[in-house]
Amino acid sequence: MNIPSNVGILGVGVIGQSWARLFAEAGSRVVVFDPRPDIAEVAEKFAAQTGHQLEIAADLAELAQGAELIQENGPERVDWKQETFAELGEITGDGVILASSSSAIPASVIAKNVDDAVAARIIIGHPFNPPHEIPLVEVVGGERTSAQTVARAMEIYAAYGKTPIQLKKEIPGFAGNRLQWAIIREMIYLVQEGVIDAPDLDTLIEASLGIRWASVGPFKAFHLGGGDGGLQHIMDHILSTFEESVILGKPDMSPEATKVLCDQVNAAYGLPARPEIAAHRDRVQEGIIELQRGE
Repeated sequence: MNIPSNVGILGVGVIGQSWARLFAEAGSRVVVFDPRPDIAEVAEKFAAQTGHQLEIAADLAELAQGAELIQENGPERVDWKQETFAELGEITGDGVILASSSSAIPASVIAKNVDDAVAARIIIGHPFNPPHEIPLVEVVGGERTSAQTVARAMEIYAAYGKTPIQLKKEIPGFAGNRLQWAIIREMIYLVQEGVIDAPDLDTLIEASLGIRWASVGPFKAFHLGGGDGGLQHIMDHILSTFEESVILGKPDMSPEATKVLCDQVNAAYGLPARPEIAAHRDRVQEGIIELQRGE
């Protein structure tokens, strides 16, 4: 499938700009809308950094003109998304895909107040930040999203070089963020309990699970680790014992309790984080992605 000729970006924060870069570098015309007062400066900085020009729409109606895909990256507020997608549904044609980058709000909730024809075009296209670099897009249809919309969204994201994965059913937070939350909440708990400091815990991940999971997923890793018995061997002889002996903790998410963690992180990495840390992250991520694509 060819990439869309015209794409609309609603919301030009970090995620929106990254989507815009991906679409523009692939050759799509990118039109953006964001009511932020510094949108002209954002577009100018974007052009200087990427070499691509963003066309700035004056309102949603102008954003929608000619768009084949609209990728929304606005506030994580149910009321805002419901109102915005209802308006987009009224001003876009039947073939226009209305995709949300929401991290947790299901498409069925976003489409609650629209008719079936509009709901059929609303879908979640949840990226991992930054979308122009990290391949994954979780594609999640709602209760009334059409099979055609899901299929087209999968094709479009793949045409942009992404790795789209379709979730079989809706669940708040989708799959990736639920996994991320499960891990980060235990990390917070371990630091709060004084088991390990935050920088050492980062090193632990970077020197073990991060390397392993960058090469193979957890199920695949356990299947390999189980030898001739595969995953079932790990389930029977290791994970079944964890169920009884390793009780995961519940972190205190109050501002007072999380301050200790944040203080450790700020002391280790700076606030804002030192530029060389981001540069190192980008080099490593790019190297991993190159290796994966070269296989």
